[in-house]
Amino acid sequence: MASEGKTPRTARGEKTLRKILDAALGEFGERGFRESSIVGITSRAKVALGTFYTYFDSKEAVFAALVGDMSRRVRDHVAPMLGQARDGLDGERLALEAYLDFVAGHKEVYRIIDEAEFVDPVGFRSHYETTASRIAARLQAAAQRGEIGERDEFATEVRAWALMGMNVFLGLRFGVWGTAPAASVAAEINSLLRHGLES
Repeated sequence: MASEGKTPRTARGEKTLRKILDAALGEFGERGFRESSIVGITSRAKVALGTFYTYFDSKEAVFAALVGDMSRRVRDHVAPMLGQARDGLDGERLALEAYLDFVAGHKEVYRIIDEAEFVDPVGFRSHYETTASRIAARLQAAAQRGEIGERDEFATEVRAWALMGMNVFLGLRFGVWGTAPAASVAAEINSLLRHGLES
């Protein structure tokens, strides 16, 4: 997560790095990339300016690290729920519910990911590509178990990106702009996935 060659080697260093990333989340989430500053981040983290440079080369570097960190945090929040799924489609329900819960508690993730398109385009693309790959892998596994229809690699990718896009906008509507019970939103989408728009 730190700049190249600046990975912490101790538990204390890991804790300091975490403080800086959490502070950066608050700073960028509230002020946006342009208006944020390294001094603002270090003030929030309650660390010296020099400590920041122990881990990061620049404001851009900490922003890029934060994009990757937020992507991993979403993944880690969703993953445990998948083990409770009855089948692949139920897994998508649980994944969406967990994602909406995460967004409700971390609304700033949308501002950061959106700004990443311009500040860290490589990280922006990686975030979506890795998320879609995880969904595609879940769809392939469900197809192999006979829970959903089998599709070729292209069709699976199309479906994965469609599911991800739907989840992103549901998070925006029901996690950032307003709230609704995550379980209710996820159940409605699960009905759509299982039965289509005709039912």
